[in-house]
Order: sequence, then structure tokens, then C-alpha cells
Amino acid sequence: MSNQTRVTEFLLHGFSEIQELQTFYSCVFLIIYLVALMENLLIIISIIYNLHLHKPMYFFLANLASQDLGSLSVSIPKSMTNSFLDIRTISYSGCVSQVFFLIFFMGSHYFLLGVMAYDRYVAICNPLHYETVMTQKTCIQMAASAWITGFIYSIIYTGNAFTPDFCSNEINHFFCEIPQLIRISCSESYVIKIWVVSAGCCLAFVYFVLIIYSYVQIFKAVLRIPSAHGKQKAFSTCLPHLMVVSLFMISGTFAYLGPASSTPSTLNLWVSVFYCIAPPLMNPLIYSMRNRELKMAFWKLTVKLFSHLTFPHVGNWMHFRK
Repeated sequence: MSNQTRVTEFLLHGFSEIQELQTFYSCVFLIIYLVALMENLLIIISIIYNLHLHKPMYFFLANLASQDLGSLSVSIPKSMTNSFLDIRTISYSGCVSQVFFLIFFMGSHYFLLGVMAYDRYVAICNPLHYETVMTQKTCIQMAASAWITGFIYSIIYTGNAFTPDFCSNEINHFFCEIPQLIRISCSESYVIKIWVVSAGCCLAFVYFVLIIYSYVQIFKAVLRIPSAHGKQKAFSTCLPHLMVVSLFMISGTFAYLGPASSTPSTLNLWVSVFYCIAPPLMNPLIYSMRNRELKMAFWKLTVKLFSHLTFPHVGNWMHFRK
């Protein structure tokens, strides 16, 4: 790739070269996308409208669900639209936006996971001081810092990714992915990868060490709890978060530290689908699986919505009677 070209748009590959499979995959991803969208919206609405869930842990969980909604909506809708309309193009600005918002939501998501680890650390290791440490103002500041840090990192990341000239406009993927953009750049790919990807990996590693340290202290504190019921309750509040962290780290590691293939690869496709869709789809299930308060909030919200949709006059009459 010696000839530099001024790129105004990129060509994306679909889910498959066969039209029938392309349509089938698009329909499957559309269903998964809608399910994940509904799950995260239920999380957010349940936490907002249920006063019993106005606690730090659920406040951070609502922020996490918002980030999942954002990261899920960055790449999947555009690729499905291209598939259904049988087009492959995405504008240069559209590609920049995809990269920026994907890194923004995923970066802030990872930083928020660290904040949530600290929240669990204070709740279990210093329960008597929890309410004085995790005040409403502190929680808002911690959540805002995660969003702002993700925003700043995304600006740096995206600026470095789109600095070089591109020798081709064909991206062997269904959305604008950093490893693929590095491959088609005219600059030295390994230099870009060192400064762009490695910097992110170092930051992620430091944050991961802090999360691991928090959980080491948490497990030490849990093991000192005399009652079996107390240990089980403490573990039930920590294990979902630990599962979410592991899922996010594993999927991101496979996606960004693996080699960028020069040809369309089924493995690359499924790895990207895994880290784009799996966390937003699984996080609500993981958190609500063993959380009785969240389950009750879901049930109340579902019953309320169902009653209003099915019997709107009854709902209005009950409101009038109140």
C-alpha cells in the first residue's frame, strides 16, 4: 500500500458474503439487539422509579446500563441498516463517530467498573462508615469522573487512530474497528499500535490491578464473617460484579490484542460480535439473577406496564380514585 488516497468514505464488509446468510445474521442480531435494549432500559427505569433502589450500588448500575445502551447502539444499527439496504458504505465522519463513541462508552464502562469495585469494598470492609463515605455527592462525582475520563481517553484514542493517511478505504469488518483501521493506514502500523493500543492496555492493566486488589480485600473480609448466611449474602453482592468485569476484560482482550486479519474472517467477526453484544446482553441478567430487590422492581414495573397497556381505563380509574 504505497499510494496514499484522500478517504471520504469507507467500505464495510457485511456479516457474510452470501446474501441469504447476510439477511439471516442481520435478523438474528436485530432480535439480540432489541432484547439487550429492553433489558437495559428496564434496569434504568426500574432504578429511577423504585425508591428502594435509590442506593449507591443501583445508581452505578443505572450508569452501567446507560453505557451498555450506548456501546450497543454505536455499531450494530448501522451494520444492520447497511445489510437490509444492501449497501456497504460509511462516511469518513460516520467512521470517526463510531470509533469515538465506542471507545467513549467502553472506556467509561471500564472505569465505572472500578468505581463499583470500590463501592463493594467500602460496603463489605467498612460497613459502619459506608453511608458517610458513599454519600450522594460522592457517588455523583465518582460516576461523573468515569464518564469524563472515558471522554478524554476517547478523544486521544480517536485522534491518534485517524491521524495517519489511509492507503485503502476497505475495512474488513462490519463496523469501523481500530485494528482494521491500523491495517489500512499508510503510516507504520506497529508504531501506531504501540502508541494507541498499548497505552490503553497499560491504563486498563493499572485499573484491573486496583479492581483485583479491592476484591482480595473483600474476600479476606468475607472469610472473617462468622455466619454462613452473612458470607453467602456478601458473596452474592460481589460475584455478579466480578463476573461482569471478567466478561468485559476477556471480550476486550480477544478483540483488541488479537492480530488484525487482512481478509474477512469468521473468527474476527464473532469475536467482535462477542465484545459488542455479549456484555450489554449479559450484564442485566447477571446482576438481576440473584438480586431480590431488582427482581421485585422488575416485576412491579412489568405488572404496571402490562396493566396500563391492557386495561388503560382501569389504570386511569384507579389513579382517579387515589
